[in-house]
Amino acid sequence: MARQSPCSASLLIACPDARGIVAAVSGFIAEHGGNLLASDQHTDLQHGEFFMRANFELHDCDLDRSSFDVAWKPLANRFNMNWHVHWSEDIKRMAIMVGKQAHCLQDLIWRCKAGELNVQIPMIISNHKTLESIATDAGIEFYHCPIEDGEKEVQQNKIKSIINKANIDLVVLARYMQILSPEFLDGFEDRIINIHHSFLPAFAGGDPYRQAYDRGVKIIGATSHYVTDDLDDGPIITQEVVDVSHRDSVDDLRRKGRDLERTVLARAVRYHVQDKILVSQNKTVVFE
Repeated sequence: MARQSPCSASLLIACPDARGIVAAVSGFIAEHGGNLLASDQHTDLQHGEFFMRANFELHDCDLDRSSFDVAWKPLANRFNMNWHVHWSEDIKRMAIMVGKQAHCLQDLIWRCKAGELNVQIPMIISNHKTLESIATDAGIEFYHCPIEDGEKEVQQNKIKSIINKANIDLVVLARYMQILSPEFLDGFEDRIINIHHSFLPAFAGGDPYRQAYDRGVKIIGATSHYVTDDLDDGPIITQEVVDVSHRDSVDDLRRKGRDLERTVLARAVRYHVQDKILVSQNKTVVFE
């Protein structure tokens, strides 16, 4: 039986800026029978970095996942590229970690079922049982992993073991509200997405809506970012704000914030699963 190729692939590139990169990439794809569907690029003039995303059809392409690397490496080495290629047939597997608040979890599940997010959710993990019924109703495996006797390291090791055994590609913290250790993050660089209920870098840490109310701000926001060792300081993927006024109570800010959190987190997840993000200098380049 003839091997079936995925219908398309996305090639992500980061390298020192140089002349001729776009032409070389486009020429490589055409030379191997690929049809360029979309191409986007960005040059960071301050740091001399070049970023590119090329999405190409594979119907008549003579390359697949087994042969692409060998054919591509001479060009990649020529321009000193860091690169990744993603095949559209590979549907990412996403684990969601939650605490007691349901709004982001419910929104992600709904968007997946509605076909807005092309991702699988094989598991939901929580340190509380509060949201177990949501997982059960959605037919998703629920793992209750409490922090017992203050042994947070033991709990995180258990969670990481569960995630690794399930071949998870992406972890989403949908208001998980716990700090992950450097040991947990090791091996998951740029693969753990958090939603923070503030327009970072303002009001990092706990209870940002109370902080915003006390400060008398006129806008509040939500930020989705990759998780790093530095609390609430990872590369920002997307943000959004809404107007508030002196008439809004802390509860009003929280209500308005929940709407932002849902949309901002879903947008970040969508960019990630569509392979539209590159990370450099603790910043992201997002090819929207």
